[in-house]
Amino acid sequence: MSRRPALLYVTDLAYPARGRRYCDEDILLSARLREDFDLALCHPRDADALADGFDAVVVRNSGPVLAYQEAYDTFRERALRVGTRVYNPLTGKADMAGKQYLLDLTAAGHPVIPTVDRAEDLDRLPAGDRYVVKPRLGADSIGLRILSADEVLDHIDGQVLVQPCVDFAYEVSFYFVDHDFQYALYAPHADRRWDLEPYRPSPEDLEFARRFVEWNALGHGIQRVDACRAPGGELLLVELEDLNPYLSLDALDDAGRDSFVAAMKASLHKFLGSSPR
Repeated sequence: MSRRPALLYVTDLAYPARGRRYCDEDILLSARLREDFDLALCHPRDADALADGFDAVVVRNSGPVLAYQEAYDTFRERALRVGTRVYNPLTGKADMAGKQYLLDLTAAGHPVIPTVDRAEDLDRLPAGDRYVVKPRLGADSIGLRILSADEVLDHIDGQVLVQPCVDFAYEVSFYFVDHDFQYALYAPHADRRWDLEPYRPSPEDLEFARRFVEWNALGHGIQRVDACRAPGGELLLVELEDLNPYLSLDALDDAGRDSFVAAMKASLHKFLGSSPR
């Protein structure tokens, strides 16, 4: 392209995320992307109406799709039909498509928190006194409940997933651009999910995270692999976020943020077939 590529950057700057400030992250990231691209911000409800005027739509901290499901479905259907470039691409198999992947990965024997969706399959889960029940189309812990073994049967209705309540040591997230690992952060205090600190992954940790990025087979984009350290010491997948993962860039130092921005810029240039100027 002879001109600078134009990006429509989709974000909900007013979304009240618990323990996070979406707006700060997107103000920082969009300002840095403007160094390479012409860029405009819009709310997810406006993306479909504005997308045609840009070379690509970059979906960032746009909040749970449930809050604007009809608008998102319209945008997604049209983007797939007319070939709109969307970053992340709309072919993701993980959270982008709901929580079915947790059932699929469980059935395939991957290291995930065991997940079922039918009462008759509860015996496939490790025995315990408490269960986590979450909506199939949930996000950001919306609708998540912790129920006793006596209560859980009354809440399995085909619209929820059931998991054992794992007494994990901590949660850790691995961040990737395309298929390249960028950084890892963890929450050393199990009761403070978003109080994050840098984490130095072992080779085994990275092998764990990469298997899910490879499974998802997205050629471009940002993915966050969320895991927990189980009582036995192993990592188990909690979630693979491939639609609009919050990046917790505020937990990185300046060098870490610069490195991530450079990786995202390079990914977007490859995605668009453009060159840095």
